Amino acid sequence: MSLPHAILTALLERPSAGLDLTRRFDRSIGYFWSASHQQIYRELGKLEAEGFIRALPAAQPTRGQKKSYEVLPAGRAELERWTAAAQGPKPHRDTLLLRLRAAAVVGTEGLEADLRRHLDLHRRQLAEYEEIEKRDFPPGNDSAQARLQHLVLRAGIELETFWTQWLTEALEEFAGLPDN
Repeated sequence: MSLPHAILTALLERPSAGLDLTRRFDRSIGYFWSASHQQIYRELGKLEAEGFIRALPAAQPTRGQKKSYEVLPAGRAELERWTAAAQGPKPHRDTLLLRLRAAAVVGTEGLEADLRRHLDLHRRQLAEYEEIEKRDFPPGNDSAQARLQHLVLRAGIELETFWTQWLTEALEEFAGLPDN
């Protein structure tokens, strides 16, 4: 049920059309909660039907004009309810870790190259997050919204830092395996 809440959050930050919302997901929320263009449009329809959002009236009616949406009081109340509700952590599922476990019994063919690929991807993601941090969170911006958004970004930075360190260690371990 988190995608509707991600959309409500984004719309409370700034009323948007579906395409703009999709672009914003690609640049921010999508780093930790991804959704396709179709999923976002489908959820917009559901949220509108539930009375959580509404399409803003167009300045002039035009066929094919994109609709912009805003959150209604019921949508804000739903987001407040969801934010305040206790939730347990979700179990971590990662195919790379499962593949390493499987390699212990079937062999490591092809896995080292994929570990290197993952390390490169995580290094690039870390660099991107650090660039966002430099650009969007300069010292002195202490608003509650900025502090909480920065906290989310810091979680991403810490996760990518973990993965780059762990993958470096895994590749070192891999180099010392008897079959390599």
